Amino acid sequence: MSEFIYLTFDGLSRGLVYAAFALALVLIWRAARIVNFAQGAMAVSAVYVAYSVTNATGSYWLGFAAALLAGLALGVTVERVVMRFVDHSSPLNGVVVALGLVLILQGVLGIVYGNEFLPFSTPFSRDAFEVGGVAMLSRYDLFVIAAVGVVVVALTLLFTRTAIGLRMRAAAFAPDVSRLLGVSVGGMLTLGWALAAAVGSLAGILVVPTELGVHPTAMDVVFVSAFAAAVVGGLDSPIGAVVGGLIVGVLLSYVSGYIDVTVAPMAVLALLVVVLLGRPGGLFSSSKARVA
Repeated sequence: MSEFIYLTFDGLSRGLVYAAFALALVLIWRAARIVNFAQGAMAVSAVYVAYSVTNATGSYWLGFAAALLAGLALGVTVERVVMRFVDHSSPLNGVVVALGLVLILQGVLGIVYGNEFLPFSTPFSRDAFEVGGVAMLSRYDLFVIAAVGVVVVALTLLFTRTAIGLRMRAAAFAPDVSRLLGVSVGGMLTLGWALAAAVGSLAGILVVPTELGVHPTAMDVVFVSAFAAAVVGGLDSPIGAVVGGLIVGVLLSYVSGYIDVTVAPMAVLALLVVVLLGRPGGLFSSSKARVA
């Protein structure tokens, strides 16, 4: 029973990171109808910025802030310099460009920093609290929960309570009508990319210290799990991204703890197959009205 409780809390903590990364994918999808396969490489780039700033200043928090700012800047740059000029007549074009961007970013990071795993410490202890002899959450887990919770609440308020959020939603779902109403569709698209990159950077800086360390390909496996979480929850649903992330995190924790860590990727694949067979749009997808 104690192992089950530990694995559950561990899975929820890891699942929240997947949820944050899945939220970044959902933001891009809602804004541009593109699955940004470069999201992981962009997040790692921001983590390297945090690594450099932290080493130079000795402050984790300055590095943390630098990573978020770097994510914002990278999101704006990628949208303005690259994605804006992609022919979107076929969804495959954006995917190919994003995959090319992954190779470029990982190559540049490897040239600048090398291909060794670099250590990146956490601001709080990762030793789990024990309640009645049962290991629960660590201080760092609580920090992760708080950070992702703030992001989820902030994005919810942005899209439901602010004029900017309304403009972003309008620009994504009805760009032509939005232009007629005076909405800067291009500006809203850039803002969507910037926010998504910042959220992805947050997920990266939260999860990388718990893995082997900073590396150009450090987010590849995380991206796969986060993409699965976004698809399971529904690419159009921020709530679905959160729920999907928690489901994937707990599933990976149970399979790794009770069976074997090498079986975990197959368990995620099986979950994807089951969900897509029963509900192709994801668990929280909205049903479309019939038109004929």
